[in-house]
Amino acid sequence: MSIISVTDLHKHFKVNKHRSGLAGAVRGLFSTESTLVRAVDGISFSVEPGELVGYLGPNGAGKSTTLKMLTGLLVPTSGQLLSNGHVPWRERKTYVARIGAVFGQRTTLWWDLPVIESLELLQYVYKVPRERFRHNLAEFRELLELGPFLNTPVRSLSLGQRMRADICAALLHEPDLLFLDEPTIGLDVVAKERIRQFIRHINRERGVTVLLTTHDLSDVEKLCERVMIIDHGRLLYDGQLAALRDRFGGKRELVVDFAEDEGAAADLSVDGATIIERDGPRVVYSFGRETISASGLISLLSARYRIRDLSVREPDIEDTIRRIYEERLLEKPSN
Repeated sequence: MSIISVTDLHKHFKVNKHRSGLAGAVRGLFSTESTLVRAVDGISFSVEPGELVGYLGPNGAGKSTTLKMLTGLLVPTSGQLLSNGHVPWRERKTYVARIGAVFGQRTTLWWDLPVIESLELLQYVYKVPRERFRHNLAEFRELLELGPFLNTPVRSLSLGQRMRADICAALLHEPDLLFLDEPTIGLDVVAKERIRQFIRHINRERGVTVLLTTHDLSDVEKLCERVMIIDHGRLLYDGQLAALRDRFGGKRELVVDFAEDEGAAADLSVDGATIIERDGPRVVYSFGRETISASGLISLLSARYRIRDLSVREPDIEDTIRRIYEERLLEKPSN
């Protein structure tokens, strides 16, 4: 049974229009004009227990609105949503006891309290047994390296420290489902990698289902096998990251280091690939999936020349997703 099931989900908002000038001000005294914004416009998907899914899209695409409905903060305009056996906004008290949520720009910790006191308060809020709390805190303290700032007031933490503390707080009560909204935004490389390792750990070792929204596509490449892409409130793609690359990834590159005497050869060309760079014995080939596979290209080259080393470069995921938007897989709705 799916842990999340979403069917034809809609969320619409009315946004008031303001007219400029005196005439608009006078008119505004007697009437209000508004426009309908379809923040989420008929999306359907399901998530299975134990999955780690990336939910991607540009600003205003509908990602955060979807997450707010999934966590029970917003009520849909229409459609069906079942998450962890509950309708989130109808059974919020029971539901939130089995989920965790981290919103990158907001904290669930008490601003003026030391981190450890906030965590202890959450133990009582979620009624976590003392031994389970101690066990989880010890594990998360080590994995997230919380020790140096456990006794520091939240207001004095760096962004990276606060994010680690918030992720710890979201998991102390052992939720089945974790929603992460931009968990690495604004963090340095070291802090990002520490958080990614922790997310990977709780997904693989504890079986926590994770739905991740992010603008940092490195998060997706390192964590997610499946991605969903949303734009203008509609789902453009839902599938494996590898299949996304195969379908929309454009050209791949094969970097070949030939033996010195082979690299000096005048013609190293091969059918199905184009030489785009050549520096001594190193040659870079560009090739499309529709013309030749990486293994096929390697076999052809290996049969003709002596090779010292080689590697395949995949297209950048950001470029891949840009191609999806540029090709307009789904016609954008008119307002």
